Amino acid sequence: MNPTFQTPDVAAHEMFTDPKAAVARLQELYTIASKFLCDGFNAAITQGQPALRMRAYYPEIRLTTTSYAKTDSRLSFGHVAEPGMYATTVTRPDLFAHYLEQQIGLLIESHGVPVEIGVSSTEMPVHFAVANDSSVSVPQDGALNFTLRDRFDVPDLATTHDNIVNGVGFLYPDGARPLAPFTAQRVDYSLARLSHYTATAAEHFQNHILFTNYQFYIEEFEAFARAMLADANSGYTSFVGTGNVEITTADAPMKVPAKLPQMPTFHLKRKGGGGITLVNIGVGPSNAKTATDHIAVLRPHAWLMVGHCAGLRNSQRLGDFVLAHAYLREDHVLDDDLPVWVPIPALAEIQIALETAVADVTKLEGYELKRIMRTGTVATIDNRNWELREHSGPVQRLSQSRAIALDMESATIAANGFRFRVPYGTLLCVSDKPLHGELKLPGMASDFYKTQVASHLRIGIHAMEILREMPLERIHSRKLRSFEETAFL
Repeated sequence: MNPTFQTPDVAAHEMFTDPKAAVARLQELYTIASKFLCDGFNAAITQGQPALRMRAYYPEIRLTTTSYAKTDSRLSFGHVAEPGMYATTVTRPDLFAHYLEQQIGLLIESHGVPVEIGVSSTEMPVHFAVANDSSVSVPQDGALNFTLRDRFDVPDLATTHDNIVNGVGFLYPDGARPLAPFTAQRVDYSLARLSHYTATAAEHFQNHILFTNYQFYIEEFEAFARAMLADANSGYTSFVGTGNVEITTADAPMKVPAKLPQMPTFHLKRKGGGGITLVNIGVGPSNAKTATDHIAVLRPHAWLMVGHCAGLRNSQRLGDFVLAHAYLREDHVLDDDLPVWVPIPALAEIQIALETAVADVTKLEGYELKRIMRTGTVATIDNRNWELREHSGPVQRLSQSRAIALDMESATIAANGFRFRVPYGTLLCVSDKPLHGELKLPGMASDFYKTQVASHLRIGIHAMEILREMPLERIHSRKLRSFEETAFL
């Protein structure tokens, strides 16, 4: 034991060829570390400043391979590119148990070597340790009779970053290359932010995420969820609302908290996380980036934007659908992380699922589907009142890009999906046509528009149900992976 700080006693690293046993060991190590910090913090609150710094470390997974043996080229994940030493720190192995078992199992199968599980050299901040213990809360600065960071490790933004997903050459202190797209500190940071912004726990998030920018979709989602709970054969088990209110029967009341979070979020749950989460991100690319920055650490199978947009073609009607197959990025919130010269490709599996869902819900197909849906470029901007500016520049760019719709979120969500290797897609509903005199004003919505809006969410849900039936390796397109990737999704 270092004489300047106190740490829990933990055994040396162990080798594992059984993914379940490896994850069980990760859970054991995490529990030891977090309990040590929680107990130490509770003691400090009641008894005063500890004599020594209380320090615990995240568990880690390590893989060392010396072979260039070829792996299954059909998979875009589950293997490392070349021999070497690889590692990742781990947090909340209870929450990520299925994901970790899957990824560790693929590693062992691909390379024929065991993984090594043990304690890392990365300190666990006390804030993140106590976040999962409802009986403990970190007092505000100045409430303790000692400075917290003098005796406990606290979150450090210098080690909480996106260097791995941004491809800037991140290495662990001992030279190990990353196994996973996020470090433990980065995951813990986002789990805390998710709870703050959505007022629901990370445990409730499902693998299929819908984003919207309109409250009406929340109401439609609750109605759909209650219908599914009334159907014993639907496969859905519960519905969770803001404040972690969970109902399991169709007629159960759902009390809405007096204070809503910034991004109200609802979860229609299914066994194994196969349900659907709906997040009302509100308006603007900043909110879209914030939501996707944090949801990405949960490694969802897909996320889709189902919101409103401005139609840019005179042939469009209010209520028509727009299936994005390209994006004009003028949102600016991701320029430093993902330069605008990086193309954001359409993903075939997502596009097919969305088009199929539109056809199934509207009962139109083939050439007839073109009556209500256009496929093309969606422009995303950061100025909601762009109509009030001088038009020649913006309109010229929109025309040159062949854009057919404009909004403030879709390109941000797609670009962050590309950056975080999360399959993405966009299906929008035309709510106004500012270039053609149809502004978003009260009373201008037609009956057709109202009918289409009611169908829009059902289309997004149906698309997710189609994707749910696809094998994971098919959804995770190689388009999302670079030539130097982490083994874990």
